[in-house]
Amino acid sequence: MLTIRLVNTSTHPISTIIVDYPSATFGKDKLAPAETFSSPVKITDTGALRVQFTDAAGAIHKYTGLTLHPNQEGSIEIQLDQAGAKAEAR
Repeated sequence: MLTIRLVNTSTHPISTIIVDYPSATFGKDKLAPAETFSSPVKITDTGALRVQFTDAAGAIHKYTGLTLHPNQEGSIEIQLDQAGAKAEAR
């Protein structure tokens, strides 16, 4: 299993968060400032991790990050702020 952790590093809420990874997707309605949310996922195909979210002003941001592989384990932290996102394998 791979755990994907979302972290709002900004001082404003982030909403309509969609995390797309090979073969599946999950979402989160809202993350308050400094809030985190984790979801365990099983990677079954090779492909990119993609994130889309809406900032406090209503602008939509899209991020394409790490390439994931079948049966990948560990964790990935996705840090979100009002300007964008970045993902790191942990």
